[in-house]
Amino acid sequence: MDTSGQQTFISRVRSALGHNSTNRPGSKDLCTGQFTAETGAILDRIKHRSAADRQQLLDRLIEMAAPINLKVTVLKDRVAATTSIVDLIQNKAPEWGDQKKVVMWQHPLLESLNLADALAAQNVPLYVADFEDADAEEVSMNQQRERIRKKVTDAYIGITSADYCMADTASLVMRTRPGQARSVSLVPSIHVAVIHLDQVILDLKELYALLQWNPDVQKEGLTNCMTFISGPSKTADVEATMVHGAHGPREVYVHVISD
Repeated sequence: MDTSGQQTFISRVRSALGHNSTNRPGSKDLCTGQFTAETGAILDRIKHRSAADRQQLLDRLIEMAAPINLKVTVLKDRVAATTSIVDLIQNKAPEWGDQKKVVMWQHPLLESLNLADALAAQNVPLYVADFEDADAEEVSMNQQRERIRKKVTDAYIGITSADYCMADTASLVMRTRPGQARSVSLVPSIHVAVIHLDQVILDLKELYALLQWNPDVQKEGLTNCMTFISGPSKTADVEATMVHGAHGPREVYVHVISD
């Protein structure tokens, strides 16, 4: 892909700001700096959280979620999570049309819920947004992308997991990976995120400490996109009247598995 025009434009902006190509503020990795005593204390706090500490974080998440219309449900195990999602699908009608379709990330936690079998009784198709074997089907990558787009736009509920959930701002943190497209959380009218209790962290300080110094995160890096989601899409542009679902889902649910 020819990016010469893009580079020329960026060079002009840098020149206008008085920056050169070797002195580019913000061009380094998001998480920079030396490992400090404060960072060590943050990581130690995360690692050694007690059950009572995690309950306090969960209470904080629920408290901060209420004003932004984010619905947090605490469930004891994966069976309960499956039942809750199936009940939600049964009780929620599509925003457009009358056929219920659901799209889901390819993710180990979600796959363990066995939602396809659970939804079979309702005759609701569940589509996993992942690229299939192109050689086996003799279809191009562009054709597979178009398939995924069609399945996502047809679905009224998108189911994802998340990397973390920050309690202080009730924000899901989601990194994009193959099989885990952003569109699943953005296009359907209803977004359901399923996480474990130990994925609930306090704030941005804890998030940045984990992103930079957690060995598991370091192996993968930041991926090509990281999204923060704080409740459903909302706007009050027209007559200062709050409307949900203007630029994304009108309802967002976070299912926290506590076992």
